[in-house]
Amino acid sequence: MAGKPKTKRGKRTTRLMWVALLFALGFGIMMFRVGWIQIVRGDDLSRQALDQQTNDNTVNAKRGNIYDRNYKVLATNITAETIEITPAAVRESIQKNNLTVDSVAQRIADILGLEMETVKDKISNNIQTESLKRKVEKSTADTLREYVDSTGLSGVIFTEDVKRYYPYNNFAAQVIGFCGNDNQGLEGIENIYDSELSGVPGRVVSAQQSTGLEGNSGYENYIEAQDGNSVVLTIDETIQSYVQKNLEAAAEDNKLNEGAAAIVADVNTGEILAMCTVPDYDLNNPFEITEAIEEKYPGINEELEQLEGQEYNSRIEEVVQVVRRNKAVVDSYEPGSTFKSITASVALDTGSCALTDTFTCGGAYTVADRSIKCDNTSGHGTQSFIEAVQNSCNPAFIQIGQKTGKEKFLSGVNAFGFFKKTGIEIPGEAAGIGFTADSMTDVDLATSAFGQSITVTPLQMVAAVGAIANGGTLMKPHIVKEIVNSDMGIVESTQPEVVRQVISEETSREMRDILESVVSVGAGKNAYLAGYRIAGKTGTSEKYPRGQNKYVASFIGFAPADDPQVVCLVILDEPNGDSYYGGTIAAPVVRDILGETLQYLGVEPRYNADEEEYVDVEIPDVTGMSQSDAGIVLDETGLEVKISGDGDVIVDQIPKAHTKATLGSTVVLYTEGTKAERTIAVPNVVGRTPAEANTELVNSGLNAKIKGVSKSGVNATCIGQSPVEGTLVEPGTVVTLNFRYDESETTND
Repeated sequence: MAGKPKTKRGKRTTRLMWVALLFALGFGIMMFRVGWIQIVRGDDLSRQALDQQTNDNTVNAKRGNIYDRNYKVLATNITAETIEITPAAVRESIQKNNLTVDSVAQRIADILGLEMETVKDKISNNIQTESLKRKVEKSTADTLREYVDSTGLSGVIFTEDVKRYYPYNNFAAQVIGFCGNDNQGLEGIENIYDSELSGVPGRVVSAQQSTGLEGNSGYENYIEAQDGNSVVLTIDETIQSYVQKNLEAAAEDNKLNEGAAAIVADVNTGEILAMCTVPDYDLNNPFEITEAIEEKYPGINEELEQLEGQEYNSRIEEVVQVVRRNKAVVDSYEPGSTFKSITASVALDTGSCALTDTFTCGGAYTVADRSIKCDNTSGHGTQSFIEAVQNSCNPAFIQIGQKTGKEKFLSGVNAFGFFKKTGIEIPGEAAGIGFTADSMTDVDLATSAFGQSITVTPLQMVAAVGAIANGGTLMKPHIVKEIVNSDMGIVESTQPEVVRQVISEETSREMRDILESVVSVGAGKNAYLAGYRIAGKTGTSEKYPRGQNKYVASFIGFAPADDPQVVCLVILDEPNGDSYYGGTIAAPVVRDILGETLQYLGVEPRYNADEEEYVDVEIPDVTGMSQSDAGIVLDETGLEVKISGDGDVIVDQIPKAHTKATLGSTVVLYTEGTKAERTIAVPNVVGRTPAEANTELVNSGLNAKIKGVSKSGVNATCIGQSPVEGTLVEPGTVVTLNFRYDESETTND
């Protein structure tokens, strides 16, 4: 009996111990959990709590502008809108207002430039919101608003947005580049300077109650967005326009297969004043299938209609490269005879050749086992160093290369900056391809000396010839002048950078004179421009594989020859017109670009005694004067007079006062009782010689302004006139004539 109570107490004690143990274990687990939450996950949970208790919104920064050197806006931002729909609300309002899904989808598609079926599918979707289109211009969005308001349509959401805008459309397209939908730079300067242009987004952080409504006693922290800086280019909008106009005309006239490129640079600073590639594209519509793309890829529009998604995007990116490539920087080519200016400079500067040296050309020259022909198959005979450059004689330049030797030749060519990137602020720059002393054979030296078997970039060629012009100093090309902030304060400025002295000032002076003679009496005659001393070199190179009749025609020139300011290179790739020679088709383009550029820069023409017929005079206003007084004034100005009418007082005159005409032009004066009438139809003088064209225009009662040659010039024909044939004009009107020397005068390049 005594043992039973003891047993009960033991069981009770055991039970209490287990309860205590379980309680301690539970408490320990709870404490561990609290510790885990507070110590291990504390920061994470605090952040989550903060996220639930605050709103954090991004404030977009304003993207900086892109300017030309004179602060003309080339790229900026305009207000745009994003259009979204709430499909359920749209469907409900369509039913309520007795509309149809098809009619609404069609109208929205027409306004936004979308496919009707795409809009219809989005209206039919069962999701909260659908995006129709981003970056919609305000005028287009307003048109859609009017439609929405007039029909009572609901569920169309308009959200303010910003769109990148290029006021000049295709202007310097490959240089400037463009932005994507999120305003990120995708090409050109927009891409390279994206971080500068984009700025830094801001934030608005505000407290809210647990209900999700903002609390009156909460806080708001505003971190201001930092607007992007702006990029100021060295490009001059006016000079770029001259280049673009002339290059587009040359591309059309010469039926180019592979487009054209041109560069204008300041020889003393290395600043790029213009850089143009044709064909180009509209920066405001960068994925448009242009005519140039259709010519390169026949049937591309039909092909794209069959693609979608990534396949469509990949194909678009492939074909648009036809117009996106900046040929002036990313392409390399055999320079042909333009490179002879480099070879000649190296030969003179190293003392390998002298101006008094002579070279013999019999129409061909044999190196190793290879016979290399001259363009003049009859041969140039014995010629001086200067004549060899004027004649652009290949056999002579083979001999010049041999006298210079591989080591000096390659050292000089490399010093000019060939076969390595210049470092310009444009993506995708090429380096060109050359030789080393070990890899160069005798034949390689021979062909390299006249610009074949090596490749260079247009930019390298411009920099090198700029050094020949400026006294021998190679300047680093650059296209960005400065970075400025939103207040137009300068953040960073690019200063002219000297790379190295490549030739002496004496050699530079000698080469300037020689290259000027190439234009005045040599193969570069078509670059001649009275009043402006242009120096330069022609180039024609046959593309690989040889024998396919595919050529690159080029001309590089600088002016004025005695005080060089600018250098200009024009490249015409695979011409299919009436000529493929650089001296024939590229030289006149450089002449016209340099002529307009020098006038714009304020470089006054200086005419020599042989150029009086080119001198422009401003026609004075003689209305109201007597016949005799008017005759005296015009005679003193160097103009001829023709009187129409029997009165004494001049009541009208043609050409009008303050217009420009060449010396010796005729001014028709109308007296009392007479009136100037548009009675003369301009005759067609295209294809005529200068003398023939001038005579026909004068006999018709018109004046001629001749470009490129003298009125008595031979072996030249008119290739264009303005006004064109048949235009009705007043007597005395000035007709501008553009001339080009015949092929025989320019083929030695």
